[in-house]
Amino acid sequence: MTNPLLAQWDTPFKLPPFDDIKDEDFEPAFDAALDQTRAAIRKITKNTDAPSFANTIEALELSDATLDRVLGVFYNVAGADSTPAREELQRKISPRLAAFSSEVMMNEALFARVEALWQARDTLDLTDEQQRVLMLTRRRFVRSGALLTGADRDRLKDVQQTLATLGTQFTQNLLADERSWFMPLTEDDIDGLPDFVVNAARAAGQEKGCDGPAVTLSRSVITPLLQHSPRRDLRKTAYLAYTARGANGGETDNRAIAAETLALREERARLLGYDNFAQFKLETEMAGNPERVRELLMEVWEPALKSTLADAAKMTEMLHADGYNGDLEPWDWHYYAERRREVEHDLDEAEIKPYLQLDRMIEAAFDTAHKLFGLEFSPLDVALYHPDARAWEVTRDGKHLAVFIGDYFARGSKRSGAWCSTIRDQQKLAGDIRPIVVNVCNFAKPETGQAALLSWDDARTLFHEFGHALHQMLSDVTYPSISGTSVARDFVELPSQLYEHWLEVPEVLGKFATHAKTGDPMPKALLKRLLAASTHDMGFQTVEFLSSALVDLDFHDGPAPKDAMVAQEATLKRIGMPAAIKMRHATPHFAHVFAGDGYSSGYYSYMWSEVMDADAFDAFTETGDAFDPDIAQKLEDHILSKGGSVDAEDLYTAFRGRLPGVEALLKGRGLADA
Repeated sequence: MTNPLLAQWDTPFKLPPFDDIKDEDFEPAFDAALDQTRAAIRKITKNTDAPSFANTIEALELSDATLDRVLGVFYNVAGADSTPAREELQRKISPRLAAFSSEVMMNEALFARVEALWQARDTLDLTDEQQRVLMLTRRRFVRSGALLTGADRDRLKDVQQTLATLGTQFTQNLLADERSWFMPLTEDDIDGLPDFVVNAARAAGQEKGCDGPAVTLSRSVITPLLQHSPRRDLRKTAYLAYTARGANGGETDNRAIAAETLALREERARLLGYDNFAQFKLETEMAGNPERVRELLMEVWEPALKSTLADAAKMTEMLHADGYNGDLEPWDWHYYAERRREVEHDLDEAEIKPYLQLDRMIEAAFDTAHKLFGLEFSPLDVALYHPDARAWEVTRDGKHLAVFIGDYFARGSKRSGAWCSTIRDQQKLAGDIRPIVVNVCNFAKPETGQAALLSWDDARTLFHEFGHALHQMLSDVTYPSISGTSVARDFVELPSQLYEHWLEVPEVLGKFATHAKTGDPMPKALLKRLLAASTHDMGFQTVEFLSSALVDLDFHDGPAPKDAMVAQEATLKRIGMPAAIKMRHATPHFAHVFAGDGYSSGYYSYMWSEVMDADAFDAFTETGDAFDPDIAQKLEDHILSKGGSVDAEDLYTAFRGRLPGVEALLKGRGLADA
């Protein structure tokens, strides 16, 4: 029988035949795809014709088509719906993929062909896009060790394989901790809590097989408890469990993995001729070097810290008024911040949440994309990898653009957080290939028959990830390696963070924020109060983010620390981190940085992009129309459709006419006067 991962997919829109794919299909498909890719690489290197862009670069772009197809399915289902078999296979293939990458990037005959093209680039009559692909291809080879020889070359291969193994282990340890911990609750524990908190706890208890409600380490379950439970003991227990992920001792402890990862990254950078990993990593980003990153982060840190300390003083007074002596603790912050919002903005989460139904917020994201870019979304009845996932066809003027898959609910088999990925990327080299784009979130799943309700942060997350999805859907490039979100790391968050702004456009909420039971629109007075409170507690949010970003930067901008936890605390002490706030991502569960190289030395990217997204949305508001068609067309033409075909700085300048300063960011976060 033909392996379904390798067969032709005679399915609607050539979606993976999820009904036919079994866990045991993945490894043989991976082996076969790897063999096919090796054969394609050999064909390039054995070609006796002189190197050309077509027989070398384009052939290289197409060489791993089958491997991309297999891994596109595997990594999507492994991240969103893990099984023991999938986790075991991840551990097996991660070092093999790293070894194969080194094998290709250090292939002397292959690099010689690439280098010959690079040296002759001015005589090849290449398009701008081809010039860009050639430059990026050569740079990828060099940064992967193509110029190394002898022992250094062999050592870099070993380092890369070990880093891949460590990243997989870090992720699986974190998932194991998140999956195993839960705290059963009694009826007394949930007495008096808002209905949506109670419903989330009951659904969590049902998932964990409890007789009653429970709290899990899903952020969508634990955060509402921290916000609304007056029981300080419950808040403390839940908070400490959440922040202890990856640091509980035993086989799932990530602290030693973090230290080893940092040491190997430094070694990798030095082998390639850099003083430290931050210099290596940031060379290809918009920031360019660690100094520019630190300058931005500290420019925002001071006003954020000032705002946060003022907030902490007010909440300490509230704590003492409740009869608790002593200091404000991290498990108190969410609770008293929510009470402050009730008092200062006349806002109660229990009043807001019924208006933020998941299905209506999905509709809002779709409708916004229609107004801006003319996109239409039609539900699809197709087989997917999990019953909670659903799919839509994306069209414009009747033409198929993409398939969009949304997988929104938390479950024990899904890693935490929210992300956008693809099962297939847009490209034109192998025909007009349209993407399959996936958004994965971890919202609290309601009890059967109940509407799924989102917090304001949840709704922002949904819009954020959909912004990434639009970057993939609207991609219009020829070459797979520069498709969609294949851009500088500190530019990739621009489309996603920019899209969040439309959630705050009154026209959007006025239409789609309707009550789950009555269907009535959100009252205008409530909508006004909600939008007025958009920067509530922003000092806290900024400080918890910046502390993580600064720790990440310090980890990599200099010699690797022998003890990552000691280094973390040294950074926090140096910047004056308030005791009542913890990093958004402490080292043992800092998956952005340690699950792989993606955001290593690059967690700052969200803020770098935010400088641009605040300024980019101003381009719309300056016209008086948040849906101005001319600005929307410029956004698509100069950013969303271009992928990595043009340097990020040039893309933004083409859209806005200049690069922005930090002022719009501070204003948007309510920190301009702090």
